[in-house]
Amino acid sequence: MTRDPTLTGRGPLAMVQFLGLVLLGAMIGVVAALAAVGFVKVVLWLNEVLLISPRSRMMFDHPGLLIAATVIVPTLGGLIVGLIHRAIPERRPHAPADIIAAVQTRRGRLPARAGGLSALSAMISLGAGASVGQYGPLVHLGATLGSLGARLLRLGRSDDNITIACGVAAAIATAFNAPLAGIVFAHEVVLRHYALRAFAPVAAAAIVGHVVATTVLAQGTLFHVAETAVPRPWEFVLFLAIGGLGALIAGAYMHAILGVGRLAARLPMAPALRPALAGALLGLTALWVPDILGMGQETLRFATIAGAFSGGELLLVLVLKVAATALCLGMGFSGGVFSPALVIGTLFGALCGTLVGHLTGAPPETFVFYAVCGMVAVTAPVIGAPLTSLLIVFELTGNYALTTAALASVTLASPISAQLFGRSLFDIQLRKRGLDLSAGRGRALLQATPVASQLSHECVTLPPEMPVNEAIGALGEARHAEAYLVDAQGRYHGCVLLHDLEAAQRAGGARQAIGDVADSKRPVLRPHSSLWDAMGYLEEVTGEALAVVDDSRDDAFLGVVYEARITRAYRTHSNALRWEEHGNG
Repeated sequence: MTRDPTLTGRGPLAMVQFLGLVLLGAMIGVVAALAAVGFVKVVLWLNEVLLISPRSRMMFDHPGLLIAATVIVPTLGGLIVGLIHRAIPERRPHAPADIIAAVQTRRGRLPARAGGLSALSAMISLGAGASVGQYGPLVHLGATLGSLGARLLRLGRSDDNITIACGVAAAIATAFNAPLAGIVFAHEVVLRHYALRAFAPVAAAAIVGHVVATTVLAQGTLFHVAETAVPRPWEFVLFLAIGGLGALIAGAYMHAILGVGRLAARLPMAPALRPALAGALLGLTALWVPDILGMGQETLRFATIAGAFSGGELLLVLVLKVAATALCLGMGFSGGVFSPALVIGTLFGALCGTLVGHLTGAPPETFVFYAVCGMVAVTAPVIGAPLTSLLIVFELTGNYALTTAALASVTLASPISAQLFGRSLFDIQLRKRGLDLSAGRGRALLQATPVASQLSHECVTLPPEMPVNEAIGALGEARHAEAYLVDAQGRYHGCVLLHDLEAAQRAGGARQAIGDVADSKRPVLRPHSSLWDAMGYLEEVTGEALAVVDDSRDDAFLGVVYEARITRAYRTHSNALRWEEHGNG
């Protein structure tokens, strides 16, 4: 039995519980860090064995076999991934959007089986060279481990949300060697609040995960930046412009993924076969431009070096990387959007830096500023985390001037993208599933709560043919001001109010059937309607309750939802959210 968080007070017991939560966060950090590093090492090993990595391809001495492997490996990988997804209830891999939905609606745990299968699917996708990211799967794996810990200890929903955030923070801290970014990402994207009760466990998880990754397992950083020159003041105007253009690149990237997904749903083929088709098309394209295979970390590293790519090469790889990632994710490969966004943004920034260098003669030492500004200008809008993107830059480079330049780009990138497209790709995906987070957690929670949870059968139901005077007597005896007309087959025919019946009686219609007086246009709720829908309908009608009608069963009357119950549920949810976001017990 879980405790009601709103009743938790202060004192020694509350302090012990809080310290226990911090310790649990640290333990989750250890497990999530080990899982993340193990995941990455398996992927890198597969890339070497399956001839996906640039190093393995360069050292392989059989050109014919290399060509065959470039096409066959992603195709077979896609086939295996499609078969794995058949074992997941939703027939798709779980991703960060599922984490956000679970936390923001406080609706329950992250299923361990689906999380494990999603991680396996992503591992095979990445290992086979799909143009997807590793950070999304790592984040979901860490969150699943955090949720599993809460479930094993039978913690409440608020504590479950915190342990999920602990797993997320540890995964980001491990993947980027950036504990501050891990902490901020968990609060900025997943929790979306900075409650003191959550901060300490999340920080413990990120710190422990970072220590495990850097000291025990010697995990390397994403990229290195040499000494840079200080950009000239007028270049900050260009960094701002990169931010505005980067928002458009981010929007095109996100909508390309969504557009391919819609197209894939209309293809006359089994969903399990779609990743194989995407793998075959990816492999054929990679025969021409192998840089689009896999996570693209080598491409990202070289794109930060002035002169490593020509302007034409940068544009070509940029366009093909967007197309390849949209193809893989839209057609059903499992993976994240973060890593490809980093690569796409860096290529975009490097292209801008190359053009500026040709036009103004800017020194090569400032080239990396343009690459990094492009990276955050695309990445921050995609994941909806401008602060996290900036901290990743700072923790990876230790360069304050570089971080300040990135700040100039994020200043425009995130707001423009949010206005034009949405806060992040995750929020856009959730909105398409019916969960709109644009108005905050309170609305999202009510949208995710079905009216069936507040259904009542304590109401007056009358047959439509009953005379008006008898209906008035029945309502008076039951002490109700409205009745719901239900025929012998249980079908709903409308609602009638007491004052309408009395008006009909005064007009001489005492023996008139109440079905002729009923309001058949009064809004009704469906079994799948939410409490948010109910609150909207109550603003339009006068009465004490709304009928719940199942149109899939010939308008069967199921019961009513009273205004008082809706109000009580709203207050209960609001109090729980306020405690979770502001409580320190």
